[in-house]
Amino acid sequence: MTGIVTTPDQPHRKSNDHFGGKPRIYPMRLYGDPILRRKAKPLAHTDALVVPGFEAQSVREVANTMLETMFEQRGVGLAAPQIGLPVRLFVAVEYEDDEEENEGQDDAPLRSRVLREYVMLNPVIKAIDRKKDRSYQEGCLSIPGIYEEGVPRTRQISISYTDLEGVHRTMEAEDYLARVFQHETDHLDGKLFLDHLPAEVTDEHRRDLLKIQQASKNFLANLSAWEKEKHRHIRENL
Repeated sequence: MTGIVTTPDQPHRKSNDHFGGKPRIYPMRLYGDPILRRKAKPLAHTDALVVPGFEAQSVREVANTMLETMFEQRGVGLAAPQIGLPVRLFVAVEYEDDEEENEGQDDAPLRSRVLREYVMLNPVIKAIDRKKDRSYQEGCLSIPGIYEEGVPRTRQISISYTDLEGVHRTMEAEDYLARVFQHETDHLDGKLFLDHLPAEVTDEHRRDLLKIQQASKNFLANLSAWEKEKHRHIRENL
């Protein structure tokens, strides 16, 4: 979300080119994918998770790969439904943004600018200051290339969550970081940032959204073809 997000390429994928094993990064689920509209389920830090198209992994492995995916896409947060997992998990980061400190480092890996990483299981947000802030621009890795200002977000929040060690934690966040956490928690409830804006805003992006939806359909068709081929191969080798 927001200004750090760029427009990731979404090439047409061949069903046997991007699936299987343990990935370096996950393919993104895009606008129009039904999983982005599902309410995610709670999870435990000891669970084994299966991202569709890949081997089972621990929650820690999934979180690490989500972070790598997020860096690759130049984002500040990523929720599990965006990689095809309907569980209440998201990752997020704070980046250093001091212009003098980063001068001449435009080509440096995004990970080198990270101040803090967050991995949150089963997050619950409570408002501290109910005043709404509309001053930031938002975007979404699942809606590449579309950005809008005016999304109302609570300015100051408290967020409770479980970490990767199973420890229950609570922290406060305000302004931009509070917005990031709210954006990612929305994903866990099947909501997208465009849902917070008037319908005419979405209508303005109708043509681009239709292109993203088509890319989503292509991906889901390739995933389905890969899964069928995998099951056929298993049956033949029984």
